[in-house]
Amino acid sequence: MADNEHDHHFESTDSGASLSYPMQCSALRKNGHVLIKGRPCKIVDMSTSKTGKHGHAKVNMVGIDIFTGKKYEDLSPSTHNMEVPNVRREEYSLINIDDGFLNLMDSEGSMKDDIRLPEGDLGNQITADFDSGKELNVTVLMAMNEEAVVSYKESPK
Repeated sequence: MADNEHDHHFESTDSGASLSYPMQCSALRKNGHVLIKGRPCKIVDMSTSKTGKHGHAKVNMVGIDIFTGKKYEDLSPSTHNMEVPNVRREEYSLINIDDGFLNLMDSEGSMKDDIRLPEGDLGNQITADFDSGKELNVTVLMAMNEEAVVSYKESPK
């Protein structure tokens, strides 16, 4: 028997925190989060349909991708589990905007410079306010190994 048959490779993640966790369909709520087609979505509409004599009630869900704004729909038996993404929000101070990326600092003083300036109005407003000399705090949403700026406000003086 060759030695390499016993070489196992296990994938590991940062802090042992999983990207998502299972939750029974019937426990999901509007404005909560869920994975639809592998994308983290905010649930904007849900309805439950009764089925025939021996069937299960089905839950019809409409979700908006929290990063792209794209609409997704899913249908699942109410007794089945669906994956719910672990969504975190963190606030950072905006230090600089460099070549389409934001240079951010968290409350402990750690730097982060891998977040893109959002496209569209939000990005334009951030740039305009930053260029006018305002001190800004941006809110970054994190889920499924993705991060994006979702809002910002002027830093309290």
